[in-house]
This record gives sequence, structure tokens and C-alpha cells, in this order.
Amino acid sequence: MTRFSGKVALVTGAGSGLGRATARRLASEGATVACLDIAADAAKATADGIIADGGHARAYMSDVSDPDSSRNAVDAAASDLGRVQLAITCAGIGRLVHTHEMPWEMWRKILGVNLDGTLLICQAAIPYLLDGGGRIVTIASNAGLMGQPYSAAYCASKGGVVNLTKALAAEYMTKGITVNCVAPGGMDTPLQNSFATTLPEGASFRELHKVMTPMGVSQPEEVASVIAFVASDEARYMTGSIVSIDGGLTI
Repeated sequence: MTRFSGKVALVTGAGSGLGRATARRLASEGATVACLDIAADAAKATADGIIADGGHARAYMSDVSDPDSSRNAVDAAASDLGRVQLAITCAGIGRLVHTHEMPWEMWRKILGVNLDGTLLICQAAIPYLLDGGGRIVTIASNAGLMGQPYSAAYCASKGGVVNLTKALAAEYMTKGITVNCVAPGGMDTPLQNSFATTLPEGASFRELHKVMTPMGVSQPEEVASVIAFVASDEARYMTGSIVSIDGGLTI
């Protein structure tokens, strides 16, 4: 398939996990991909892999929680690659912690990357999308649709992404921009795997049973395939949608 031939796509968090899988998927379908990540070497590795496979990509260092860093990366990508038409916000962090013991700095960091970072990349990309149309796909989580223990900051940030998506969709519906959200459940990524080593003292995995499914975890490539559909012209009639791919967690 070449659904994205001739299109320029931004993908944040492209250095690993879902961001890397999404960047590779879009590139495999013809997109020129700007791979954004705070880990510059990881972003470059993703871009180099895409190029080795015959695709087109370029890496950019970006701290999505910083307004200047976000805007500079988006502007540089547009200058180097052409008008941005797709923006996919995969960058995300999380930590399991007793809420009453959570340092303020941890709360701010998680919301800064997950929620502020989504807004800042959208703010930087929208002027380009307005000049001919485009698509935004944000990434939430089942944690943005349901509560889970030891995850107040993560749940709050992803719940914010859900309603930010709806607000942007309503605002730009008549301006040629669709804004949709993909909400994964458990996924085999470094972020998901890190949760296993950050369980708070005195907590039990049994308390997290509600966010586990008999279907196990997804692979990032499976979620990337859903993102690719939502970002494609086949999803022209979708905007403000929250697409769950979570093994039935939010049934």
C-alpha cells in the first residue's frame, strides 16, 4: 500500500516502542517521516532504519514538553521535508507510585510529556495543516478511559489527551483537519515493561488485575496499523473519535 505517498508525517517518541513502529509503518506506505524524540540517537536509529529499507526519514531532537523545542523541531522538519500533513503524538512516559507519595516534580513531568507535549506539537503543526489540510492522531490509553491504581498522573494525562482531541476536532472540523485518538491497552514496549519494575512498595500486581486482559498485550506494530488507518484518507469521515485497541479492557 502507498496510502501516504507524497505526504510528510511527524511522529513523536519515534526512537522506540509505538513511535518507532508508527514511523516505520507510515514510511513503508510512502510517507516521508520526521522522527522526533528527546533521545537524538534513538530517533536517528529509527530514521536510519527507514532509509535502509528504502524509505524517507530524518531525525530531530525534540523535548515535547518544552514549547521552543517542540516548535523548533516541527518548523525544521517542515523546512527540510516540506509541508507537514500528518502529526502523530506517540511520546509518553509513566510511573506507578502511591499517589500520596508522588513528588510534585513527577506529576509535572508526566503531564508535561503526555498532555502538554501533545498540545505543543499540535500547536506547532496546525499552521502547516491549515495550509491544505491534514490529520492529527493523538495517543491516549485505556488509562485515559478508566481508573487504575498507582497511576493518577498517567490517568490524568491520558484523560486530558482524550478531551483535548475532542476539543481540537470540534475547532478544526471545518478547516480541513481531522483529529482522532488511538487508545491502546497493554503493549509490549519499553514504557509498558518498565511498569513491572516500578510497582510501589506494599502494592501487589493483583491490584492491577482490572487492567489486564486474557488476550495479553499487543505488539506495537498492531497498534501502528490502527494509527495508519486513522491517519489515512480512508478515515476521512472520522474526527473526534477515540479508537480503543485494548484487548477488551474498556468493554
